[in-house]
Amino acid sequence: MNPFDIESFVATGGLIGLCVLIFVETGILVGFIFPGDSVLFTAGVFAAQPEPFAPLWLLCLAVPLAAILGDQCGYFIGRRVGRSVVEGKLMRTIGPEYLAKTNHYFDRFGPLTVFFGRFIGIVRTLTPLVAGFSGMSHRTFTLFSVLGSFTWAAGIILLGYFLGNVPLIRDNIEIFIIASVLTIVVPTFIHLARRWHTARKVRRADHPGTA
Repeated sequence: MNPFDIESFVATGGLIGLCVLIFVETGILVGFIFPGDSVLFTAGVFAAQPEPFAPLWLLCLAVPLAAILGDQCGYFIGRRVGRSVVEGKLMRTIGPEYLAKTNHYFDRFGPLTVFFGRFIGIVRTLTPLVAGFSGMSHRTFTLFSVLGSFTWAAGIILLGYFLGNVPLIRDNIEIFIIASVLTIVVPTFIHLARRWHTARKVRRADHPGTA
C-alpha cells in the first residue's frame, strides 16, 4: 500500500490502513511525510459513494481514536527519551524551523497548541513530542488531544463526505485527489531539497576540495 497513491491506499487498506497511517503520522517522527489531510478528505469522499468502504459513523469514531493513540505514543516517547528525540539525524532532515515553529506555538498558545497543532502539517507530528519532554501535564495534553483529534479527523472526513456528493467533485475525483496530494508532497519536496542544498553548501565550505 502506497499512502501517496491515496485512491488506491484507501481502497486497499480500508479502515485499518487509514487508522494505522493516522497513528503513525503523529505517533512516530517519520510520519511527518504522510499526507494525512488528503487521506482523510479522500476517505470522506469514498464514504459518500454508493458502496462505501466503511460507514461514515465508524470512520468518524475510529480514525480520531487512532489520532489520539498516536498523540499518546508521541507524548510518551518525548517524556521517555527527552529533548534528544528532536536532535537526531531525522530531525535535522526535517529542519529546525519546524521545531522552532512548534516551540513558538507552545510559548504563545500553551496547551491550545495541542488542539491547533492538529491542523498544521509536520507541527502535528512534533507537538506530542515537545509536550512530552517539556513536562506538560498528561491530563491537560490528553484533553486537548481528544478535542483536537475529533475536530480535525472527523471534521475533514465529514467535509469530504458532503463535498463527495457534489457532482463536480464526484465526477472528477481523481483530479481532486492528485491536487490534494500535491499540496502536501510539493512543499515537502521543496523543503527537503532546500535542506539538502544548504547542507551540501556547508560541506563544500568546510571541505573546498569535495564535489
